[in-house]
Amino acid sequence: MWFERIVAEGLSHNSYMIGSGGKAAVIDPRRDCGVYLILADRHDTVITHIFETHRNEDYVSGAPELAHRCNAPVYHGSRMDFAYGNGVREGDRFTLGTLELSVIETPGHTEESITLVLVDTEVSREPYMVFSGDTLFSGDIARTDFFGPERKAEMAEKMYENITRKILPLGDGAILCPAHGAGSSCGSEIADHPFSTIGYEKRTNPVLALGKEAFVARRTTESPYLPPYFRQMETVNREGPALLHSLPRTHPLSVAAVKSLVKSGSQIVDIRSPTAFAAGHIPGSFSIWRDGIASFAGWFLDYERPVVLVDDFSLDLQPVLRQSVRLGYDATAGWLAGGFPAWFRAAQPVGMTGTCTVQALRERLNHEKPFLLDVRDQKNREHVGHISGSISVYIGELPRHLQEIPKDRPVVIYCDSGYKGSLGASVLAMNGFSDVTNVLGGMQAWVLAGYPFEK
Repeated sequence: MWFERIVAEGLSHNSYMIGSGGKAAVIDPRRDCGVYLILADRHDTVITHIFETHRNEDYVSGAPELAHRCNAPVYHGSRMDFAYGNGVREGDRFTLGTLELSVIETPGHTEESITLVLVDTEVSREPYMVFSGDTLFSGDIARTDFFGPERKAEMAEKMYENITRKILPLGDGAILCPAHGAGSSCGSEIADHPFSTIGYEKRTNPVLALGKEAFVARRTTESPYLPPYFRQMETVNREGPALLHSLPRTHPLSVAAVKSLVKSGSQIVDIRSPTAFAAGHIPGSFSIWRDGIASFAGWFLDYERPVVLVDDFSLDLQPVLRQSVRLGYDATAGWLAGGFPAWFRAAQPVGMTGTCTVQALRERLNHEKPFLLDVRDQKNREHVGHISGSISVYIGELPRHLQEIPKDRPVVIYCDSGYKGSLGASVLAMNGFSDVTNVLGGMQAWVLAGYPFEK
C-alpha cells in the first residue's frame, strides 16, 4: 500500500491518494489536479476511483477535472442530486488491490456527507484509516449552519449521532484523515496536526467531551462567519465546475490596458505588502496580500468582472493564480507588466492611505479621538483583548457596515499584524473615506509594546 496527503495551502485543504495493486483512489481532489497524475506516475499506478466526501463550500471541486483527465469515475453521497458522478450509500465497498474502502453516511455538515473507512485486507480487517471529510477534524468538528438557523439543531444532532455511533466505534488506533487542517473556515478550533487517530480525538477533542444536549446547544448558539462566495461554490460543485484542462493562461498587461480595464469596471487586486500599498496604489484597488488570497478574495471579489493583479515586480505569480482558480476566479485578465513601478512611471494617478506605528497611535490617542476600528475576528478580540474605545467589525463583513463608520472623522484601523488592516483601509478608501490609517503590527505590536488593553 502507498499513501499521500496533498495540502492546498491557504485553504488548509487536505486531499488524499491511496493505492495498491496498480490501482489508486483520490479523495477530495483540488481543482489544479496535475499533482495527482504526477503521483500516479511516480507510483506506477492508474487512478481508478475519485471520491468526494461532500459538496464543498470553500473551494471548487477538482473531481470533474481529474475525472476528465484520467477517465476515472467520481463517487459522492447519494443524498444530493449532483449533475455528475455516481451516488454511494452506506455499506458500499470498493477494492484497490489489497485495500478496501467502505462508505459510511455521516450527514451533519451537509446532507450528503460521507466518511470512507480503509481496511488493508493483507494485514487485518480492522479499520486502518478513516477519511472523515468535513465531519470530524483534529481538535474540532465541522460547522452545521449551512441550512439556516432553523435547522442548526437538527444538523448538529445528526452530526453528534454519526460521530458517536459510526466513527468513534471504528477503533482508537484508526488514523483520522480529515479534509481540512488548522486555519480552515470550515472549523474554528482545528488543531495544527497533520494527522490524528480516533483514540486521540476521543481523549483530547473538547467537542467530543460534550454530551449530546451540550453538543447540540453549542452548535446551535454558534454563528461562524459565512463568506459570500460559499453560495457560489455550493452551486458550482453541485452542477460541476467548468473544465480547465490546465491552469488558465494569463498575460502581462500594459499600463494602457490596465487603464482600460479599470475604466470598464475590472477588479484590481494589489498583492503587495501593507506598507507598499499605503505608499502608493492604483485607486480603487483591493489590498489582499499574496498569502491572503485564499482566505479573503471570496469575501470581496465577484465572479462577473475580470481581475487584474498588481505586484511590485510581477515575479512568481503562479501560486496566486492557483489560489484564484481554486476559488473559481477563472477570469483573471492578467497582471500589470513591470509591476506598480510601471504605473507611477507612466504618470498615472496614485492613491495613498496612511500608516502608523503602535507608538504613534498611543501618542495620538492621548491627544485626539479618531474612530478606532478593530477588524479582527471576534474570537481574537475576546481571547487576546482589544484597545480601549475600539469598535469591532470583522474585515469580511466591513462592506455591510460602512454606514456605521463616520466619514467626517479620521479612521484608524488595526488587526492582528497589519495585513487585514491594509485590506480594510483599501475598502474604506474605495468607498470615499479620505482619512484612513492602518496600524503597522496591529494588536500583536501593541501588546509587545506593553500598552494597555481590555478583555
